[in-house]
Amino acid sequence: MRLSVTNLAVRRSGRRIFAGLSFALGPGEALMVTGRNGAGKSTLLAVLAGRLKPDAGEVRVAEVGEASLPECLHVVGHRDGLKSALTAEENLAFARDLLGDPALAPAEALAEMGLAHALRLPVAYLSAGQRRRVALARLLVCRRPLWLLDEPTAALDAASQAVLAGLMARHRAGGGLVVAATHQGLGLADARELRIERPAPPAAGGPGDTAWDAAETVA
Repeated sequence: MRLSVTNLAVRRSGRRIFAGLSFALGPGEALMVTGRNGAGKSTLLAVLAGRLKPDAGEVRVAEVGEASLPECLHVVGHRDGLKSALTAEENLAFARDLLGDPALAPAEALAEMGLAHALRLPVAYLSAGQRRRVALARLLVCRRPLWLLDEPTAALDAASQAVLAGLMARHRAGGGLVVAATHQGLGLADARELRIERPAPPAAGGPGDTAWDAAETVA
């Protein structure tokens, strides 16, 4: 799969979040999206996921056959997206059946995340870190070439962060892509960085529209 973003611009509630954002990723590549809170990191992931329509620019994919972009991606956002009354196994089985192209069984995915013991526990009984690991286990129950991860290490201890780094490395080794919004390193030493910066505030009495500029650098 190849992903290209060209001159992307987004405005929300009448306020421009960013403009002129462009990047391209090929098989096995990763992009870390960084910047201050409110800079637009989650907004960018929402656009890539098809949940938010940009005001300008385009997002294109290639080498995916007839599949649309939403059919090519996994999303792990700030919220875990789990049903508290269902067990960890039931949550993963639902995700597998909904998304299709199954890979690991729920029990195998949970074992990868160090949660084999939580298979039949309702996720309401799990800690924040354990719930996060169940959410990340969705990446393993079906095959999707693009992973969109929003602060994926939130609530994870050091050992679980290392497990996640290993999963991302394995995904990329198979040609998968990773786009992660993050405030910290993710164990992706060769990942490129897209930092969304806020320019200096306008002078008093200047225009109220605040632009956010994006500049791509290499990590």
